[in-house]
Amino acid sequence: MKRLGALIAAVAMLAGASMPASAQDKLTVRLDFSPWGVQAAMHLAKNKGWFKDANLDVDVQDGRGSGNTVQLVNAGQVDVGQVQVGLVGSARAQGATIKSIATFQRKTDLCVLVDRDSPVKTVADLKDKTVVVFAASPWAPFIDLYLKSGGMTRDTVKVDFVDPAALWGTYTAKRSDGLMSTVGSALPIAEGPRPSKCLLASDAGIAFPSYGLVAREDVIASKGAAIKRLIQVQQKAWTQLKTNPDDGIAAMIAERPDAKLNADVLRGQIKLTIDYFDTPASAGKPIGWQAKEDWEAALKSMEDAGVVKPGWKAEDYYTNALVD
Repeated sequence: MKRLGALIAAVAMLAGASMPASAQDKLTVRLDFSPWGVQAAMHLAKNKGWFKDANLDVDVQDGRGSGNTVQLVNAGQVDVGQVQVGLVGSARAQGATIKSIATFQRKTDLCVLVDRDSPVKTVADLKDKTVVVFAASPWAPFIDLYLKSGGMTRDTVKVDFVDPAALWGTYTAKRSDGLMSTVGSALPIAEGPRPSKCLLASDAGIAFPSYGLVAREDVIASKGAAIKRLIQVQQKAWTQLKTNPDDGIAAMIAERPDAKLNADVLRGQIKLTIDYFDTPASAGKPIGWQAKEDWEAALKSMEDAGVVKPGWKAEDYYTNALVD
């Protein structure tokens, strides 16, 4: 009897050993652009195996701009997009069903770069100047609203639209006085070829939540458990980056060895990204958590800019259901 029991136990152990482990949940994450510092947490998690530890198989894809990534998310070609989440406003106005599911960089970081030693300090100081931007930039809908805040129009400030590939070359070659971009991405890149300072859109009363994660409503419903674990891993990665940004730099270089990344630029971008994490309404809350007040301010700016129509509800644009 004892021998039979031992035999049964041995067979059970062998059967258990031969059973496949539960399959990892697959997610596709499309980033906003080619590698830069705001993506450090995603690459760090991938490089350290933290997604696998969370039973996730995450395909991290480089992007071709936040707008393009939003389109791919809404078309169902990818599950999650890491983008400037303020674009959810214009996307939903055009019939998209996406929502912001976590905003890491909750403070508005839209800015106009000008020479560091330039006397330009306000919108009004841009009179008779030229600024450069690309057509699909998140800045595009807010240009007239921004100029108006300083009593300017496109008759008094020349706005040149260029291809994204020509944007930096135009500015660094000093064929424009200013560059419409974001603090975190732009300042560290400009430091070498054209040291710059920023005129913040927020100083002109414009609110626009920056980088985070978006997904389509049906994907949130069907893959919510997996996406929640993705966000938890991102929270872990950003927490580490706050004190160890070089871990993110090493991970990005390892994950994208052909990108010829500059460690100093990445370090500056990571630091500035984290500097723009908190607003007064979100301070002390978990990384990624979104404040209704911040979205209401952003949607008011979008309404003023003609991006969304009156009558909006902030809850239609974001959810905290997946953020602990």
